[in-house]
Amino acid sequence: MSYISISDNDKRAMLESIGVGSVEELFNSVPEWTRVKGELDLPGPTSELELTRIVSGLAAANRCADYLTFLGGGAYDHFIPAVVDQLSSRGEFVTPYTPYQPEVSQGTLQVSFEFQTLMAMLTGLDIANASLYDGSTGAAEAALMAHRVQGKTKLLVSSALHPQYREVIRTYFRNLGIALIKLPYGRDGRTDIEAAGRLLDGETAAVLIQSPNYFGVVEDLAAFSALAHGRQALSVAVVAEALSLGLLEAPGRLGADIVTGEGQSFGIPLSFGGPYLGFLATKKDYVRQMPGRVVGMTKDVEGRRGFVLTLATREQHIRREKATSNICTNQALCAVRAAIFLETLGRHGLTELARQNAAKAAYAAAVLSSVPGVKKKFSGPFFNEFVLEFAAPWAEVEAGLRGRGILGGLDLGRDYPELADCALVCVTEMRTREEIDGFGRALKEVLS
Repeated sequence: MSYISISDNDKRAMLESIGVGSVEELFNSVPEWTRVKGELDLPGPTSELELTRIVSGLAAANRCADYLTFLGGGAYDHFIPAVVDQLSSRGEFVTPYTPYQPEVSQGTLQVSFEFQTLMAMLTGLDIANASLYDGSTGAAEAALMAHRVQGKTKLLVSSALHPQYREVIRTYFRNLGIALIKLPYGRDGRTDIEAAGRLLDGETAAVLIQSPNYFGVVEDLAAFSALAHGRQALSVAVVAEALSLGLLEAPGRLGADIVTGEGQSFGIPLSFGGPYLGFLATKKDYVRQMPGRVVGMTKDVEGRRGFVLTLATREQHIRREKATSNICTNQALCAVRAAIFLETLGRHGLTELARQNAAKAAYAAAVLSSVPGVKKKFSGPFFNEFVLEFAAPWAEVEAGLRGRGILGGLDLGRDYPELADCALVCVTEMRTREEIDGFGRALKEVLS
């Protein structure tokens, strides 16, 4: 199909129609200091060989392998069995990414159906969708879904919910006229349920609680769910560390109406921040308000098993005012990896992996908090992350550890000023007893 650019007369007519005199005036809202003047400062063209060397040099600047990492906070260092890479890289999985013609995408639909089934089992709810972008947008979509279901104008959001998740929720809700009320956390690191009781009222659509929360502390989801239901509000559970579902009780069985979160721990590499994998599950009563797509299993006219795109409630498929989200696709390849990972480990393997995380984190918390000048900040139960408070400024401690080849934790002061000398430490199955003990010795040296 040919493309004919608009003429100068066409441009003038368009500018007059919107009430500006020139293209430059059209972009007046863009701050002057952000505009590029002249040509971009880029090198000239190179051969493929030269370009490969340049890119390889840039990649070599990434020194992740040089550090022993104890970082978490929503992105977790877990072992990925070789079978996940091997199977997910097959052309059948890599190429049919989005089932725009679902009837001829039976393989893609089947693996999405299996992913949904696995997530429904892990969350303890009736139905899950075929995945979302990531945990942060999943939390925002769950909040929007709760608002659609309830039609109320207020949401209670735990301050122990991942700070970046809260920021995405704020962005989604900025112009919707819906109040986001922050719930404080207590000395044990758990969300303050008494404050929730005071703030819950008839205009509250839902309460959003992350468990384990951003501090690694396991919340009392059953208590929050009972409180929300007692005020005719929904209970929304957010899970940033999906592996915890292998050990902790399923949120749906604790009363959560919607469960959403990040599935990166299920066979998806850290990859400097993405792509990751969002998931969302809910009760069957609310399926019509679920964002994203849902794959179902049926039989054809000859009685053979088949898979269909049961629900795809976005504006591309239905009238805009009835769309449940503007999610353009699902993270199909990441969902494939998660399904392969979970089916490789199986029920008992996933539980054992989760137990290793919990046990190693408990050992690390004991070792590190025994170092003079270090103490565990919160008393609540935790999974594979915990908060340490230091007698010295965390920036100095972090620099000392980094000089010894250790990434010792995430700075909490950036998002929680009251925790300026605290760090979030994560220990997964990837860390050995010797490495944890070495972390303790390095910490003692830095603080001595």
